[in-house]
Amino acid sequence: MEQDKWHWQEPGTAWKGIGVYHVTLTVPSRQPLLGTLAIPGGDPSQAHVVRTPLGNAVVDELYVMCRLYPPVRIIQFCLMPDHLHAVIHVTRPMDTSIRSVIRGYWQGVKKLGRAYTLSLAPPNAGASALAGGSSLAGASSLAGASSLSGALASPTPSSVAPEFNSGTMNKGLAPAATAAGLAPAATAAGLAPAAAGSYPFPIFTERPFIRPLSRRGQLQTMIHYVQMNPQRLATKRLKPGYFRVQKDICIGNRKFDGVGNVALLQGGEYATVHVRSTMVKAAEHGDDKPLRDYMNSRVLLARSRTLMVSPFISPQEKRVMQVLLQEKHPFILLADNGFRDYYKPSDAHFDACAAGRVLILSPWPYDEGKRHITRPECVALNAMADDICNTLNRPGL
Repeated sequence: MEQDKWHWQEPGTAWKGIGVYHVTLTVPSRQPLLGTLAIPGGDPSQAHVVRTPLGNAVVDELYVMCRLYPPVRIIQFCLMPDHLHAVIHVTRPMDTSIRSVIRGYWQGVKKLGRAYTLSLAPPNAGASALAGGSSLAGASSLAGASSLSGALASPTPSSVAPEFNSGTMNKGLAPAATAAGLAPAATAAGLAPAAAGSYPFPIFTERPFIRPLSRRGQLQTMIHYVQMNPQRLATKRLKPGYFRVQKDICIGNRKFDGVGNVALLQGGEYATVHVRSTMVKAAEHGDDKPLRDYMNSRVLLARSRTLMVSPFISPQEKRVMQVLLQEKHPFILLADNGFRDYYKPSDAHFDACAAGRVLILSPWPYDEGKRHITRPECVALNAMADDICNTLNRPGL
């Protein structure tokens, strides 16, 4: 049962071998307990996270992990106000699995969370908890190998290059002061004990998410994603309307959830991008003119200010979408899955969304277990794109 509980990825993954992994640790309540986003001059490109003492301790626990497991190296990490991203490299096979290593890290930060809980508790509650055996000294035994004071005051190990950190380390915090308790974290995060919830107050109750990066290009994509986290959060906060999930957007007889610029539905000309299989098959047999002509026609329509509508499923349709993004033409994307909490568009669409050039619509609720789009869904989304264009192109709309 324990093995099944910790088997986070598909069978066959070489958890004890050399590999690269993306790890995410989240504060389930999504309260900014780990840091505060600073946006100097309102410029998202200058955004960075100023850590709370709790945030510093969570990052320092990464250093502890590297000291305990020398094969583990940090390639990139970024602490955000309510979560941590880390890209780690296992440089040689280990006797234990990387999921066990990450489990030890999680157990360490859970103990930090309990110490934080004690710092927020009323004096009597803290004393009773200490009397019951959950002392700061006990809670600060990180993964059985380090103390709270050691985690907060530990130097950066040689295995972690400081320049890889995308956040900003709080300077000038006296180690003795932070080691004595994490009460400043509540103040730095703008939370009073009452706002943090009643005592006790669990913080790191969810297991970290760990995903192996094995496909070509995944590593660089993930490094860029982690580096850009503060800038993207700043952009979302400066332009909340374009990134808020909007419910029940009515188009004809159908309702959609959407993210992006809903003003793109208000007037203009609309056309679909739907590459037919007959065009692709003809191109595979040497006659690529119909396919090239069709793809070119979509781009020419976009240049004439016709707004493209499509799920952009096939590789050829995705190539058209790339041209729309590069040339900064607006378009509507139909997604095969809904929007989870705290959704943000992918790298390809984020900047276009911030600029108001894209609207992402989904007719279906978010499905956490969804992996791949099915053929019936492809057919349905292409039919919806046709319906949207027919509805919006009607006179008077």
